[in-house]
Amino acid sequence: MMSIRLPLSILAKKQAAGIPKGHFAVYVGESRKRFVIPTSYLKNPTFQALLRKAEEEFGFEHHSGLTIPCNEDVFQSFTAQMACA
Repeated sequence: MMSIRLPLSILAKKQAAGIPKGHFAVYVGESRKRFVIPTSYLKNPTFQALLRKAEEEFGFEHHSGLTIPCNEDVFQSFTAQMACA
């Protein structure tokens, strides 16, 4: 299993943005809708694939937040399935 390491700049911003401990924010879709999700999702192979796609498309070294290149409805469905697992 390949691991994804997020830059400290992304992780440090979560405290300033009022994100609860054990969670982080991502921005999804063309409208960049903000989702606050548990850090446990980082272990999920499907979520790791989304992060690799995000890194390829946007890179992680930018200041606008972690952007996931995914349709909002698809992402919401994925996170709903993760919450039930």
